Amino acid sequence: MTIKLAIAGSSGRMGRMLIETIASAEGCQLHAALDRQDSPTLGQDATAFLGRECGVKITADLNVLKGADILIDFTRPEGTLAHMEKCREFGVNMIIGTTGIEAEGEATIAAASNDIAIVYARNMSVGMNVVYKLLEIAAKALATGYDIEILEMHHRMKVDAPSGTAISMGEIIAESLGRDLKECAIYGREGVTGERDPSTIGFATLRGGDIVGDHTAIFAGMGERVEITHKASNRTIYAQGCIRAARFLSAKKAGLYNMQDVLGLR
Repeated sequence: MTIKLAIAGSSGRMGRMLIETIASAEGCQLHAALDRQDSPTLGQDATAFLGRECGVKITADLNVLKGADILIDFTRPEGTLAHMEKCREFGVNMIIGTTGIEAEGEATIAAASNDIAIVYARNMSVGMNVVYKLLEIAAKALATGYDIEILEMHHRMKVDAPSGTAISMGEIIAESLGRDLKECAIYGREGVTGERDPSTIGFATLRGGDIVGDHTAIFAGMGERVEITHKASNRTIYAQGCIRAARFLSAKKAGLYNMQDVLGLR
Protein backbone atom coordinates (compact mmCIF):
# COMPACT_ATOMS: atom_id res chain seq x y z
CA MET A 1 0.00 0.00 0.00
CA THR A 2 1.32 3.42 -0.98
CA ILE A 3 0.66 6.31 1.43
CA LYS A 4 -0.15 9.51 -0.47
CA LEU A 5 1.28 12.45 1.48
CA ALA A 6 0.66 16.18 1.17
CA ILE A 7 3.06 18.75 2.62
CA ALA A 8 2.12 22.20 3.93
CA GLY A 9 4.80 24.89 3.85
CA SER A 10 6.59 22.93 1.17
CA SER A 11 9.22 25.57 0.34
CA GLY A 12 10.28 26.09 3.96
CA ARG A 13 13.19 24.30 5.62
CA MET A 14 11.03 21.64 7.22
CA GLY A 15 8.85 21.28 4.15
CA ARG A 16 11.82 20.62 1.92
CA MET A 17 13.26 18.13 4.38
CA LEU A 18 9.94 16.28 4.40
CA ILE A 19 9.76 16.23 0.60
CA GLU A 20 13.32 14.91 0.35
CA THR A 21 12.60 12.23 2.95
CA ILE A 22 9.37 11.13 1.26
CA ALA A 23 11.22 10.74 -2.04
CA SER A 24 13.36 7.96 -0.51
CA ALA A 25 10.80 6.45 1.88
CA GLU A 26 9.47 3.05 0.90
CA GLY A 27 5.71 2.96 0.44
CA CYS A 28 5.32 6.77 0.46
CA GLN A 29 4.42 9.13 -2.37
CA LEU A 30 4.22 12.92 -2.59
CA HIS A 31 0.64 13.75 -3.54
CA ALA A 32 0.55 17.54 -3.08
CA ALA A 33 2.78 20.45 -2.06
CA LEU A 34 1.17 23.52 -0.50
CA ASP A 35 2.51 26.98 0.25
CA ARG A 36 1.27 30.50 0.93
CA GLN A 37 -0.42 32.66 -1.70
CA ASP A 38 2.60 34.99 -1.71
CA SER A 39 5.25 32.28 -2.04
CA PRO A 40 7.62 32.84 -5.00
CA THR A 41 7.80 29.06 -5.46
CA LEU A 42 4.17 28.68 -6.58
CA GLY A 43 4.02 26.75 -9.84
CA GLN A 44 7.47 25.24 -9.41
CA ASP A 45 8.04 21.51 -9.22
CA ALA A 46 8.17 20.44 -5.56
CA THR A 47 11.52 18.65 -5.97
CA ALA A 48 13.21 21.26 -8.16
CA PHE A 49 15.46 22.17 -5.21
CA LEU A 50 16.85 18.61 -5.43
CA GLY A 51 17.75 19.08 -9.10
CA ARG A 52 14.99 16.82 -10.39
CA GLU A 53 11.26 16.90 -11.05
CA CYS A 54 8.47 14.76 -9.58
CA GLY A 55 5.49 16.24 -11.42
CA VAL A 56 3.91 17.76 -8.30
CA LYS A 57 3.62 21.55 -8.53
CA ILE A 58 3.66 23.82 -5.48
CA THR A 59 0.26 25.47 -5.08
CA ALA A 60 -1.83 27.49 -2.64
CA ASP A 61 -5.04 25.73 -3.73
CA LEU A 62 -6.19 23.57 -0.81
CA ASN A 63 -8.39 21.52 -3.13
CA VAL A 64 -5.29 19.53 -4.11
CA LEU A 65 -5.67 17.80 -0.74
CA LYS A 66 -8.51 15.77 -2.20
CA GLY A 67 -7.26 12.23 -2.73
CA ALA A 68 -4.38 12.55 -0.26
CA ASP A 69 -4.15 10.14 2.66
CA ILE A 70 -2.31 12.43 5.07
CA LEU A 71 -1.29 16.09 5.29
CA ILE A 72 1.92 16.84 7.19
CA ASP A 73 1.82 20.37 8.60
CA PHE A 74 4.67 22.25 10.31
CA THR A 75 3.46 25.76 9.49
CA ARG A 76 1.90 28.43 11.74
CA PRO A 77 -1.12 27.91 14.01
CA GLU A 78 -3.52 29.92 11.85
CA GLY A 79 -2.44 28.07 8.71
CA THR A 80 -2.62 24.66 10.35
CA LEU A 81 -6.16 25.24 11.62
CA ALA A 82 -7.30 26.45 8.18
CA HIS A 83 -5.76 23.40 6.53
CA MET A 84 -7.45 21.16 9.09
CA GLU A 85 -10.92 22.28 8.05
CA LYS A 86 -10.19 21.26 4.46
CA CYS A 87 -8.81 17.92 5.67
CA ARG A 88 -12.05 17.30 7.56
CA GLU A 89 -14.01 18.06 4.39
CA PHE A 90 -11.97 15.64 2.29
CA GLY A 91 -11.36 12.98 4.95
CA VAL A 92 -7.59 13.51 4.96
CA ASN A 93 -5.71 12.53 8.12
CA MET A 94 -3.13 14.93 9.57
CA ILE A 95 0.28 14.96 11.18
CA ILE A 96 0.66 18.28 13.02
CA GLY A 97 4.08 19.41 14.18
CA THR A 98 3.20 23.11 14.35
CA THR A 99 4.19 24.79 17.61
CA GLY A 100 2.63 27.79 19.33
CA ILE A 101 -0.94 26.47 19.08
CA GLU A 102 -2.88 27.81 22.05
CA ALA A 103 -5.59 26.11 24.10
CA GLU A 104 -8.43 27.17 21.81
CA GLY A 105 -6.62 25.78 18.79
CA GLU A 106 -5.87 22.53 20.59
CA ALA A 107 -9.57 22.21 21.42
CA THR A 108 -10.32 22.62 17.70
CA ILE A 109 -7.82 19.88 16.89
CA ALA A 110 -9.46 17.60 19.45
CA ALA A 111 -12.88 18.26 17.88
CA ALA A 112 -11.53 17.54 14.39
CA SER A 113 -10.18 14.19 15.59
CA ASN A 114 -13.77 12.96 15.78
CA ASP A 115 -13.81 13.06 11.98
CA ILE A 116 -10.19 12.35 10.99
CA ALA A 117 -7.15 10.73 12.58
CA ILE A 118 -4.52 13.20 13.81
CA VAL A 119 -1.03 12.78 15.23
CA TYR A 120 -0.32 16.05 17.05
CA ALA A 121 3.11 16.37 18.64
CA ARG A 122 5.27 19.40 19.35
CA ASN A 123 8.32 17.28 18.57
CA MET A 124 8.31 14.41 16.05
CA SER A 125 11.80 13.16 16.88
CA VAL A 126 11.89 9.53 17.96
CA GLY A 127 14.77 10.28 20.34
CA MET A 128 12.97 13.23 21.94
CA ASN A 129 9.91 11.13 22.55
CA VAL A 130 12.06 8.57 24.33
CA VAL A 131 13.34 11.49 26.45
CA TYR A 132 9.73 12.32 27.34
CA LYS A 133 9.37 8.83 28.80
CA LEU A 134 12.63 9.21 30.72
CA LEU A 135 11.40 12.52 32.15
CA GLU A 136 8.29 10.84 33.47
CA ILE A 137 10.43 8.23 35.26
CA ALA A 138 12.91 10.81 36.59
CA ALA A 139 10.24 13.18 37.87
CA LYS A 140 8.57 10.45 39.89
CA ALA A 141 11.87 9.21 41.34
CA LEU A 142 13.21 12.72 42.08
CA ALA A 143 9.97 14.23 43.33
CA THR A 144 11.42 15.45 46.63
CA GLY A 145 14.56 17.53 47.19
CA TYR A 146 15.27 18.40 43.55
CA ASP A 147 14.76 21.73 41.81
CA ILE A 148 13.63 21.41 38.20
CA GLU A 149 14.77 23.70 35.38
CA ILE A 150 14.33 23.34 31.62
CA LEU A 151 16.81 24.94 29.20
CA GLU A 152 16.19 25.19 25.47
CA MET A 153 18.24 26.64 22.60
CA HIS A 154 17.10 27.29 19.02
CA HIS A 155 18.09 29.17 15.87
CA ARG A 156 17.65 32.91 15.59
CA MET A 157 14.62 32.59 13.28
CA LYS A 158 12.35 30.77 15.74
CA VAL A 159 9.38 32.97 16.60
CA ASP A 160 7.87 31.33 19.71
CA ALA A 161 9.38 30.85 23.16
CA PRO A 162 9.73 28.67 25.08
CA SER A 163 9.70 26.02 22.38
CA GLY A 164 6.77 23.66 22.12
CA THR A 165 9.13 20.85 23.04
CA ALA A 166 10.22 22.61 26.23
CA ILE A 167 6.59 23.14 27.17
CA SER A 168 5.89 19.46 26.55
CA MET A 169 8.80 18.55 28.81
CA GLY A 170 7.40 20.78 31.54
CA GLU A 171 3.90 19.35 31.15
CA ILE A 172 5.15 15.78 31.43
CA ILE A 173 7.21 16.57 34.54
CA ALA A 174 4.39 18.54 36.16
CA GLU A 175 1.82 15.85 35.47
CA SER A 176 4.16 13.18 36.89
CA LEU A 177 4.42 15.29 40.07
CA GLY A 178 0.69 15.93 40.30
CA ARG A 179 1.08 19.61 39.47
CA ASP A 180 -0.44 21.96 36.89
CA LEU A 181 2.27 23.56 34.74
CA LYS A 182 0.15 26.71 34.30
CA GLU A 183 0.40 27.27 38.04
CA CYS A 184 4.02 26.30 38.70
CA ALA A 185 5.94 27.45 35.58
CA ILE A 186 8.44 30.33 35.86
CA TYR A 187 9.34 31.74 32.44
CA GLY A 188 11.74 34.48 33.43
CA ARG A 189 13.73 35.87 36.34
CA GLU A 190 15.05 39.38 36.79
CA GLY A 191 16.07 41.52 39.72
CA VAL A 192 15.66 40.47 43.33
CA THR A 193 13.55 37.34 42.94
CA GLY A 194 13.96 35.91 46.42
CA GLU A 195 14.72 32.27 47.15
CA ARG A 196 13.61 29.68 44.67
CA ASP A 197 10.21 28.13 45.31
CA PRO A 198 10.84 24.35 45.24
CA SER A 199 7.40 23.68 43.76
CA THR A 200 8.15 25.64 40.57
CA ILE A 201 9.50 24.49 37.21
CA GLY A 202 11.78 27.07 35.63
CA PHE A 203 12.34 27.72 31.92
CA ALA A 204 15.30 29.39 30.22
CA THR A 205 15.31 30.26 26.51
CA LEU A 206 18.34 30.94 24.31
CA ARG A 207 18.28 31.97 20.64
CA GLY A 208 21.11 32.24 18.15
CA GLY A 209 22.75 31.07 14.95
CA ASP A 210 21.46 27.95 13.25
CA ILE A 211 20.86 25.72 16.29
CA VAL A 212 18.25 23.16 15.25
CA GLY A 213 17.15 22.39 18.81
CA ASP A 214 18.80 21.61 22.17
CA HIS A 215 16.72 20.72 25.24
CA THR A 216 17.85 19.85 28.74
CA ALA A 217 15.81 19.06 31.85
CA ILE A 218 17.84 19.63 35.02
CA PHE A 219 16.97 17.99 38.35
CA ALA A 220 19.25 19.82 40.81
CA GLY A 221 19.52 18.34 44.29
CA MET A 222 21.89 18.88 47.20
CA GLY A 223 25.10 17.10 46.24
CA GLU A 224 24.06 15.88 42.79
CA ARG A 225 22.46 17.00 39.56
CA VAL A 226 20.68 14.85 36.99
CA GLU A 227 20.46 16.21 33.44
CA ILE A 228 18.46 14.66 30.60
CA THR A 229 19.46 16.19 27.27
CA HIS A 230 18.45 15.86 23.66
CA LYS A 231 20.33 17.64 20.87
CA ALA A 232 19.11 17.78 17.29
CA SER A 233 21.81 18.34 14.68
CA ASN A 234 19.50 18.45 11.64
CA ARG A 235 15.81 18.29 10.75
CA THR A 236 16.00 14.81 9.26
CA ILE A 237 15.00 13.36 12.62
CA TYR A 238 11.65 15.17 12.52
CA ALA A 239 10.98 14.03 8.96
CA GLN A 240 11.82 10.42 9.82
CA GLY A 241 9.49 10.62 12.80
CA CYS A 242 6.75 11.88 10.48
CA ILE A 243 7.18 8.86 8.23
CA ARG A 244 6.71 6.58 11.24
CA ALA A 245 3.65 8.60 12.22
CA ALA A 246 2.27 8.34 8.66
CA ARG A 247 2.57 4.55 8.70
CA PHE A 248 0.82 4.51 12.07
CA LEU A 249 -2.00 6.76 10.80
CA SER A 250 -2.51 4.83 7.57
CA ALA A 251 -4.63 2.30 9.47
CA LYS A 252 -6.64 4.90 11.43
CA LYS A 253 -9.96 6.55 10.56
CA ALA A 254 -10.34 8.97 13.46
CA GLY A 255 -8.80 9.82 16.84
CA LEU A 256 -6.17 12.08 18.40
CA TYR A 257 -2.72 10.57 18.92
CA ASN A 258 0.81 11.68 19.73
CA MET A 259 4.27 10.24 19.11
CA GLN A 260 4.08 8.23 22.32
CA ASP A 261 1.22 6.32 20.67
CA VAL A 262 3.17 5.97 17.43
CA LEU A 263 6.18 4.49 19.28
CA GLY A 264 4.12 2.32 21.64
CA LEU A 265 5.39 4.18 24.72
CA ARG A 266 1.99 4.99 26.19
